[in-house]
Amino acid sequence: METRALGLGGPRVSRLGLGLAALGRPAYINVGHAEDFPEGRDPEAMQRQAHDVLDVASAAGITYVDVARSYGRAEAFVRSWLDARRLVPGPPPPRGAGLGRGLPPAEVVVGSKWGYRYVGGWQLDAPVHEVKDHSVGAFHAQLAESVGLLGPHLALYQIHSATPETGVLDDGRVLDALAELRDGGAIRVGVTVSGPSQAAMVRKALAIRRGDRPLFAAVQATWNVLERSCEEALREAHAAGRTVIVKEVLANGRLTARGDAGRDGALALLARDLHAGPDAVAIAAALARPWADVVLLGAGRVEQLRSNLKALEIRAGPALLRRLDGLRESPSAYWGERSGLRWT
Repeated sequence: METRALGLGGPRVSRLGLGLAALGRPAYINVGHAEDFPEGRDPEAMQRQAHDVLDVASAAGITYVDVARSYGRAEAFVRSWLDARRLVPGPPPPRGAGLGRGLPPAEVVVGSKWGYRYVGGWQLDAPVHEVKDHSVGAFHAQLAESVGLLGPHLALYQIHSATPETGVLDDGRVLDALAELRDGGAIRVGVTVSGPSQAAMVRKALAIRRGDRPLFAAVQATWNVLERSCEEALREAHAAGRTVIVKEVLANGRLTARGDAGRDGALALLARDLHAGPDAVAIAAALARPWADVVLLGAGRVEQLRSNLKALEIRAGPALLRRLDGLRESPSAYWGERSGLRWT
């Protein structure tokens, strides 16, 4: 699989990454999420399922994994997966025993995020599942937790969903603390954005400097064939040498066969023509953007991941992409629809 550098001089990572937002906690806003856990959603069952998905991702050449402090036990699941597959001397494990041979730090790169806390208590019907806290105290506390769990695999630490309302990109104490982490050399600093003001927040982040150099090595934003308002800002970020990470490429399931935009219309027709799933076509459209360094997959099941990976077989040229232009939604419409998705 093609690779890109994670920040200037950073480790090389696969262009497809695996995000664990749907695998680290029992409830999430993906369409059909409640149907994805036939063995149940207790922590042990979800850890097994997360390990299975990580196994298939690794076997396919995916080396970048995306987690967050607010993704329940996602960081712990990744750590337990890495521990279970640590390099050991001797012959390969018996067939059917999983990857088993272990993965040294250089082969798995993890990006995590701080700024939200998971407060759902592993309850499907929790009144609140996560809360935002972009204070400098939250940064220091969550950084210690992430480093304690992920150790040398943690290569990128990102502000989680910077928006104009929190003012995190104007907080000098937070920015100075991030610069101190950056200057330590082992972990690069990034920012993720969300909402209809994504483009403005990306450009604001690109302008922030500490120590006469840019603070952020990477930006992560939502881009998919429905929500394209951030495209020009992401192109600018890529041109400026930042790593661009694309999230929510399937619009929380709306661009799959389960979703409103994947069941019918231009995407479904194109998928049938290409003998692929609508998910694979939507992912291929993102991979076709030269400024998209890493495209995150959010599969909750092995079968979903295998379907997603078929995107690598699709040649998404200009003519194919033009067939999807009519799917574009206004930012207000897209984010309004997203805000109405239920945690299930």
